[in-house]
Amino acid sequence: MDIELISPSEWVKQQVKSVQDYTLIASRSIANLFTGPRYLADTTQQADLIGWGSLPIIVLTGFFTGAALAQNSGSTLQRFGSVTLIGQLVSLGMVRELGPVITGLMVAGRNASGMASELGSMVVTEQIDAMRALGTDPMRKLVTPRVLSTVTMLFFLTIISDFLGLAGGGVASSLFFGVDSHQYWSTAWQILVFQDVFMGLAKPVLFGFIIATVGCYYGISARGGTQGVGRATTQAVVASSILIITVDFFVTRLSMTLFGQ
Repeated sequence: MDIELISPSEWVKQQVKSVQDYTLIASRSIANLFTGPRYLADTTQQADLIGWGSLPIIVLTGFFTGAALAQNSGSTLQRFGSVTLIGQLVSLGMVRELGPVITGLMVAGRNASGMASELGSMVVTEQIDAMRALGTDPMRKLVTPRVLSTVTMLFFLTIISDFLGLAGGGVASSLFFGVDSHQYWSTAWQILVFQDVFMGLAKPVLFGFIIATVGCYYGISARGGTQGVGRATTQAVVASSILIITVDFFVTRLSMTLFGQ
């Protein structure tokens, strides 16, 4: 396989163009929400694929992440005779950080790749060109429904993941450390304040937008036949995962700055 070498200046130009193209796709996907036509059937179909299709993996990862968190924190707290604090640690850890991030990464691995491969296949088979020839806006038909459905479904999937993480933590703390179930849920609920819940529910909105727009961008930008589609699929998962972790850091820092904790 031939490797094409480009100059550093040309590489920088390509990266700048990529950022510009992504920004255009992301901004148009939002602008299309305020004008017609709206493809509600496509949005509903994507919501079903993303939400219901991702539910099993979210249930499993959420439950066992909470159980692992309780098990690890409980072994440490047991040394200080403070196992009753397991509920607080699991609650804060799941709601503020692990719930949104784990859910975002799972959905990114499953759906960002799916969007990139689906749209990439449409590009290389010239279906998108045919759509434009028929007077249909591919951005409005293909991208906006995926963005809207991903943001909506990831919000609810994160709530499910948080709850199951707390449930997994409750099971682990009860089995391994003998923590009373009622005490666990009372402390887990009481420790949460507005800023914890706000931060935990604001993140999936941003993560969903990242997943959908990155997946659609790499799909629409796919070139080079089936090999290009495979490359776009990999790039979509990698880029969306990195952006999720990066955005999580800055949102957490911003929230701590605004709310003082």
